[in-house]
Amino acid sequence: MRIVVISLCLMLSVAEARLVRIVVEQREPVKAGEYELLRGRFWGELDPKDPRNQTINDIGLAVRNGRGLVEYTATFALAKPVDMKKASSLLLYGVPNRGKGAPVPSAEGHVSVVSGWQGDLAPANDAQTIVVPVAKNLDGSPVVGSVTALFMDAPAGTHTLPLSAAVSAISYQLPRTLDTAKATLTRRASANGVRTPVDRREWAFAGCGEVAFPGRPERTKICLKDGFDTALLYELIYEAQDPLVLGIGYAATRDLNSFLRYEARDSEGTENPVAGAIRFAVSEGNSQSGNFLRSFVHLGFNQDERGRRVWDGMNPNIAARQLAMNFRFAVAGGTAKLYEPGSDGVVWWNSYADRARGRKSAGLLDRCRATKTCPKIVETFGGLEFWALRMSPDLVGTDAKKDIPLPENVRRYYFPGTTHGGGRGGFKVAAAAVPAGCVLAANPNPSSDTLRALRVALIEWVMKGIQPPPSRHPTLRAGQLVAATQAATGFPKIPGIPSVDGVVNPVYDYDFGAEFRAGDMAGWIGKAPPEIRRALPTLVPKVDADGNDLGGVASVLFEVPLGTYTGWNVTRQGFQKGQWCGLNGGYIPFARTKAERLASGDPRLSLEERYGTQEKYLERVRAAAARAVKARYLLAEDAARLVGQAEASGVFGLKKP
Repeated sequence: MRIVVISLCLMLSVAEARLVRIVVEQREPVKAGEYELLRGRFWGELDPKDPRNQTINDIGLAVRNGRGLVEYTATFALAKPVDMKKASSLLLYGVPNRGKGAPVPSAEGHVSVVSGWQGDLAPANDAQTIVVPVAKNLDGSPVVGSVTALFMDAPAGTHTLPLSAAVSAISYQLPRTLDTAKATLTRRASANGVRTPVDRREWAFAGCGEVAFPGRPERTKICLKDGFDTALLYELIYEAQDPLVLGIGYAATRDLNSFLRYEARDSEGTENPVAGAIRFAVSEGNSQSGNFLRSFVHLGFNQDERGRRVWDGMNPNIAARQLAMNFRFAVAGGTAKLYEPGSDGVVWWNSYADRARGRKSAGLLDRCRATKTCPKIVETFGGLEFWALRMSPDLVGTDAKKDIPLPENVRRYYFPGTTHGGGRGGFKVAAAAVPAGCVLAANPNPSSDTLRALRVALIEWVMKGIQPPPSRHPTLRAGQLVAATQAATGFPKIPGIPSVDGVVNPVYDYDFGAEFRAGDMAGWIGKAPPEIRRALPTLVPKVDADGNDLGGVASVLFEVPLGTYTGWNVTRQGFQKGQWCGLNGGYIPFARTKAERLASGDPRLSLEERYGTQEKYLERVRAAAARAVKARYLLAEDAARLVGQAEASGVFGLKKP
């Protein structure tokens, strides 16, 4: 019996050693003292030999402590009811985006938490961060590798650029040497154009702001003697060393959430601030943070080190790719620009054979299916994710021949005609300001109202077993996904509005070298820059006669439109002229009267022709809101607010008294 007890104690010690220590450094009352906000740090240790940690790239090369374990420390913030008897039993984890994010007290009594996971961010008072070790060769020598940095659209007259101005923000990946003979700089007029080398005597790792070329030597800057040409793309390749083991961010997130959900205290005896109060756990993340969630579950981190499920549900929002973080010399903050990995591995939930790239059948849920730890998933995204962030293969694969079916635990909802994250909302005909560098006005079409309703649906699915509303998104079977051309989409020819031809950000088949394990986005990039083998089929939603997307869950504004709301915009000038304009959608208002429409040559019906009067327009708004509430795509309180906004908008010049 004594042996059994000792063995059990040792097992518990090992299990609890994952999160070694948690410290609450600040407590602050919020919401009239009903809630409290806790801020602090936690320390963890990882066994590099544990199979559940071995999907972390370079974990075997991470610097270890005296016990042979890999250490990390991260920040966290947590909001909870002061009286935990009022807690709902749900832990709601929000993945910070580039360190930004705060826990939000909820009227429902949920425990809300955020924490640091992105190891290439510098510590800051207003950011959630994590400190992870570097990788070293087994003999103690530095790990080295090539890094590619792209620069474009520098203002006229620019001679010096920080490396952080590169397309993928370069942070810790600085050159090993300032000797330009050990690096190459080229320039070209198009993405696939001929590279022209820049003589190594004509540029320097330096700042030339106060000192003439070759300037003051600096590892964080590049200076070009004759200045950067706005119309050209500059490609810098240099050698860096000491890559951070960034994949530890997944394990740290796993361990904190598992600790808060399951454990009573840390390894040093400090009590879990929400011990015994959590029965369910849900995570949510937007954009980069949503990509984090997709890779988190794909790499097997929804199973903790004792085999338990970490999150019961998750909502990756406006996230189309895997997070480009778990390989050597990775940069976690990419936005699907040229050469940035992210769409190169598995991006579909169900199993799919990627024959176009010669890969075996696989899906994002393979690992959690094997361990029975998959969460319920509500996936949400909008128009821009198709046009700029390469959403197409998620739905139809790399051959774009048929729809990939969704697993039973996944629901998918498309927000038609939205910019990245949705617009400001409101019921105004007049266009807002044009985003910097773009052609079209900013897109006001919102997604936040629908997202709130779907968040409630996800929580009810997890906590009560209530099935969410049916998935709604464009499909090949319905004829709603087509090639990204003016002819195929059916986008109307509107005077003064550019064609959509050439606007889409294509999905490229990259060759990053044999050392890069594309399925898991792991290993390292052996070919810098990568070879572009070809562009893969990249589909987008078909549109109606107004140019508005077909399929999905429409906002009330989109359902009763005041114009055309696009998931794309066009770059006005510079290297990317005529191509997609960052993460910006567009808006093209309807003419107010038939006479105005005919005078301009606009083929779309005017407000006068389609609605007639203010009251008829409002009737359509009320009906659209009521339908959305009935279908559970809109909360009743949001519907009432939207109807009130429409009544006060004066679309036809008549405002509610």
